[in-house]
Amino acid sequence: MKVTAVLLAAGQGTRMKSNLPKVLHPVAGKPMIWHALNAIQKSTTEKPVVVVGHGAEEVIHYLGDSAQTVLQDPQLGTGHAVLQAEALLKGKTDLIVVCYSDMPLLRGETLQKLVETQKNNKGPISMLTVVSDDPRGFGRIIRKSDGTVEAIVEEYVATAEQLQVKELNVGGYCFDANWLWDALHRIPKNPKKGEYYLTDAVELASKEGLPVQAIVMDDLEETIGVNTRVHLSEVEVAMKRRINREHMLNGVSMIDADTVYIEADVKIGRDTVIMPNTYLHGKTEIGEGNVIGPNTIIHDSKIGNGCKVLASVLEGAWLENDVDMGPFARLRKGAHLGNHVHMGNFGEVKDSYLSDGVKMGHFSYIGNAQIGANTNIGAGTITCNYDGEKKHATEIGEDVFIGSDTMLVAPLKIGAGARTGAGAVVTKDVPEDTLVVGMPARAIKKLERKTKKK
Repeated sequence: MKVTAVLLAAGQGTRMKSNLPKVLHPVAGKPMIWHALNAIQKSTTEKPVVVVGHGAEEVIHYLGDSAQTVLQDPQLGTGHAVLQAEALLKGKTDLIVVCYSDMPLLRGETLQKLVETQKNNKGPISMLTVVSDDPRGFGRIIRKSDGTVEAIVEEYVATAEQLQVKELNVGGYCFDANWLWDALHRIPKNPKKGEYYLTDAVELASKEGLPVQAIVMDDLEETIGVNTRVHLSEVEVAMKRRINREHMLNGVSMIDADTVYIEADVKIGRDTVIMPNTYLHGKTEIGEGNVIGPNTIIHDSKIGNGCKVLASVLEGAWLENDVDMGPFARLRKGAHLGNHVHMGNFGEVKDSYLSDGVKMGHFSYIGNAQIGANTNIGAGTITCNYDGEKKHATEIGEDVFIGSDTMLVAPLKIGAGARTGAGAVVTKDVPEDTLVVGMPARAIKKLERKTKKK
């Protein structure tokens, strides 16, 4: 059986007071429509159709090849919106799931139940409802004596008696496709709004004696739709709580989950501990047995196993295993720290590779550099990699000792086993096993290297 989703994303979102189309506002680092697309994947078999309108070009650009799109112009209500997909879908699918792109908390499992309900429904519609004391402007569900749905009454036309009904329309439906297209053409224009409402399809089915089934949802948070920035904040908090809970159930510890923010794409291995006030963004991957935070921000970075990252910032970086860094360290894009690297406080690394066993002291800056294994970078060391026009590389061999406050003026090569004296300004390449001191640095001694046991 072919099942296709139609996502409604044409609304202007006036109450958001934003130049950005509403469905592109982020929740947990992803646009709301991303969450909607992710949810419907579990219940459908065909590529979804997204009905666009306000900000259509931006929404279409974001969607790329992930969905088909149809334009609703003018925008004459939800029934009219779904009707725009008729030319694409008529005769090509058996069931149609319709939901809103501004409901990012709606779960895929819920939509699966909806589809399964419709597969077993002799009537043309199954829908989602919720029971709540807070109506949030939702339509009221009026049921028949047999428990099927008779009608959805919108709040602005409901009688006093109907307003007392606590079962509400969530805005998720599954339709028999063949019945839907004919019904959409028969929905009357609302005399007050001048629009065609999808909810009126329920009454059409009921009058034809066709059963409309409803699933009452248990989780009220799933039903939150975003119409204002206040709603957006509510959804963000709920999504954060959901994501953190999932990680904890998968073996991640959080000392204070309320202060931890993790975006949707982040992956974390078991036995990793996330300390308070930690923010994990983008396509970050963290392995097993790490301690991250407190007060740490990580963007689009990869961390291996057994690392300790204290009060630091990582952006586009890669840590291998058993690295410890911080507090107040920063890794910029292209920073790569090998196994057992130590990075002290107030250090910064950019576009550089620190090989296994490197120790980098505090108050140091390493940029555009390749540093060999077991090298020591003394406190206050700076790679002077920028001449005002171009960036230049620094290459440091294995077992090198860079003294405190050394200035390494790139382009520069320092051979294995070499040493620099404290405060040296190195402007010329240094041969292997050579000690250089002074400003500019000069060689004063040939060294006998002590090789480390491996």
